[in-house]
Amino acid sequence: MTKAELYAVTGVSGRTGAATAQALITAGKQVRVVVRDATKGAYWQQQGAEVAVADLSNSATLANALSGVTAAYIISPQQYTRADLFTQAEVMANAIAEAAIAAKLPKMVALSSVGAEQASSTGWIAMNRVLEQRLSQTGLNVAFLRAAYFMENWQPLISPARALGELASFLAPLERKIPMIASQDIGEIAAQVLCENWQGTRAINLTGPADYSPHDVAHHLAAQLDKPITAVAIPESHWQQAMSGQGFSPAALAGFIEMTKGLNSGHIAFNKNDSIEHRAGSITLETLLKQVTE
Repeated sequence: MTKAELYAVTGVSGRTGAATAQALITAGKQVRVVVRDATKGAYWQQQGAEVAVADLSNSATLANALSGVTAAYIISPQQYTRADLFTQAEVMANAIAEAAIAAKLPKMVALSSVGAEQASSTGWIAMNRVLEQRLSQTGLNVAFLRAAYFMENWQPLISPARALGELASFLAPLERKIPMIASQDIGEIAAQVLCENWQGTRAINLTGPADYSPHDVAHHLAAQLDKPITAVAIPESHWQQAMSGQGFSPAALAGFIEMTKGLNSGHIAFNKNDSIEHRAGSITLETLLKQVTE
């Protein structure tokens, strides 16, 4: 009798992890969610999932959580309140790699980012690069999902835009379109890739069905709110002030600024190398904005 396939999913307290777990469950797959706190697994237990408690910084507990699974979805959470967030990202990357080896994990799908192939000047994305490099060294089968700019990044700016009629944008120039994707699409694509068979290392660029500019975001938001909304670029000199009060450590804030400069300059952009796979989600910006404004 063939052993049933079992899929481990980390990061289920976040959007893409939850979307991945739900997509697998909906597809009739057996799922084991990996959480730091058992109480965070209660919802998933009600959905029929197994619950494993592990810390992504502890290779021993994580190896136990990953043992016996067919594949695992890996998220290394970025801890923006910490002064040592980049060092902590290395600690977690090493622990995840050690755990995957110890568990003899057949394959894993790891969330990464556009620009992760760049060696410098990428800010927060450097943490994704560290994860990619360390997992690539394991010799295991791994697929890196290099996701585009999250559509949900606009969500905190909606309420001020509704009140002021102006959509503040860190992205500039305002007319430049870039790839964006909804986290729900990332999760659903992750679930698909987890169920595929491959050997070695893959990098997959993930985008939404279309590219969007800040002007486009303002246009669609105006239509959703039924009021005029104009996109306005936040000057670089005001970025730090605009991000204050969000709980970011100085190191995290510096990383955000470097990353945003890289996005605006085009330094951070999808590699057009034909050897890199590309997949597009189906959720449009209009649909996402409707979901988050209702």
